[in-house]
This record gives sequence, C-alpha cells and structure tokens, in this order.
Amino acid sequence: MRGTKSRGMRSSTWAMVVSALYATTSTPMRGAPLPDAWPSTEPEARRGDRPGPPLRTRNNRNSIPKIRNNVLTSEGPPSVAETLAARGLDERRAAHADEIRRLIDAAYTVMRASGDLEPRVGDVVKASGLSNQAFYRHFPSKDALLLAVLTDGRHRLVATLRARMAKVDDGAPRIAAWIEGVLAQARNAEAAANTRPFAVHGARIADRFPAEWQASRDALLTPLRDAVAAAGGDPGRDPEWLYDLAFGVMESALVRREPPTRADVDHLIAFALRGVDRGGA
Repeated sequence: MRGTKSRGMRSSTWAMVVSALYATTSTPMRGAPLPDAWPSTEPEARRGDRPGPPLRTRNNRNSIPKIRNNVLTSEGPPSVAETLAARGLDERRAAHADEIRRLIDAAYTVMRASGDLEPRVGDVVKASGLSNQAFYRHFPSKDALLLAVLTDGRHRLVATLRARMAKVDDGAPRIAAWIEGVLAQARNAEAAANTRPFAVHGARIADRFPAEWQASRDALLTPLRDAVAAAGGDPGRDPEWLYDLAFGVMESALVRREPPTRADVDHLIAFALRGVDRGGA
C-alpha cells in the first residue's frame, strides 16, 4: 500500500508540474489548434474603456516559451550552457583543422623530398610532429591523405589562377593570365617541388582516382571557359585543348627539370591565342 500510495503521489505531483508549466506558458497542448488570437481576459463590458494587453497571435507566438520533451525552453538568446558548448565545439574544430593542415603540409614535405606519391605514414607523422592516433583520426588510409593533398593543391591553383585573371581585362588577356599561371608551377622553385611528384605520376593518379582527377580538371577549366567565351572562341572545345597544351608543357618541364623561360611562356601564349582567334587564323 505504501508503494502504491507513493507512486500515486509522484504521479499527481508530476501532473501538477506539467499542468502548471502549460498554464504558465499559455501554450496549447500538442494536437490542439492554435487560434488566430488568444481571447482577452478582461470582462466584456470593460474592453472599450482602456487598451487591453496585446493579443498573442501566430505572428508573435515565437516569443512565448515552449515545452519540448518536458523541458521549458525559450527562443531568446542562447543560454550559458549553449554558449559554452558552442565555444567548446569551435575550439575542437579549430584544433582538428590545425592537425589536418599540419598533416597535409607534412605530406607535401615528404613527397617533395622523395619525389614519390607513396609516403610512409610514419614519415608523414614524424614531419607533422603529431601522432599516429592523430593521423588516423582524420585519415582512415594513406589514399585518403593523398586525396586531401590533391584537393588542397587544386584549391590553391584555382585560387591562384583566378587571382591572376581578375587583374586583367576579360577575354584574351585572361586566357594569357591562365596559361602563365599554369606554367608558373614549373617556373617557381617551391611550386615546382610540390607539383613534380604529381606531374611524374599523373597517369597513375588519373587511373587510381578518376572521379577526383576529373573534378580537378573541371575546376581548373571553369575560369578558362569564361575567358574563351569572352574572347569569341569555342567555350566547349577550345578550353580543353588549351588545358592539354599548357599542362603538357608544364609537366614536361617538371619531368625534365628545365623551367620554361620567359620567352617560352610568351611564345606559348601567342600560339594559343592564334588558335582561339578564328579571325586571325
């Protein structure tokens, strides 16, 4: 009997708490339709004497506290707990981003030194100053790291090409800027050291990661297509040939370790623009 009575008291107490919360929030029970306007609490005869309290309508109901999962909530400023939790997540995200950046940079360092696309995980970890646990927290395999390095390199090159092209007029000048930016990967010593392993093993990359390789090509072609269209060329085919021409010269120079001269760059640009300019052919 005592247990039954205690359970009954707890049930009654919980029911009173829930009823009080619902009464406090003036929020209808789940399933009940929300009226367009809540009825006034003043007597009918006095409603015209003075303004009553503002009506709670669908337009301002978001300011009313609500009960979600038996917890009274508000849609106002975040609580202290929410602020601290968000800060903790931001700090963790920043720490993880730093680890990933260090691992990618370490992979560049190891591949630049070895000239190979197959760096040992231990070498990358050592160069990064991190641990094996940190490596596998972000990359389940060495292939995953290689894809991250490829994606990072693509983003850097696309950003570089767009920045070069934005400095000149549209059309032929931007085609020239794009070609010059590609060849700079073989003319700049640091860029050449980072790019050489990918140039030497380009066919392996395309065969091993065809979707990612195509995505990289498409991203690099996008700004070139716009420039070709502005120059009056064929934006469907011309950019493809220009891509193969410029990257072919760049990769050949990297493999031979003979950077293109300024005269080589100018000659290639003139040659390419004659192909785009149908009227001058």
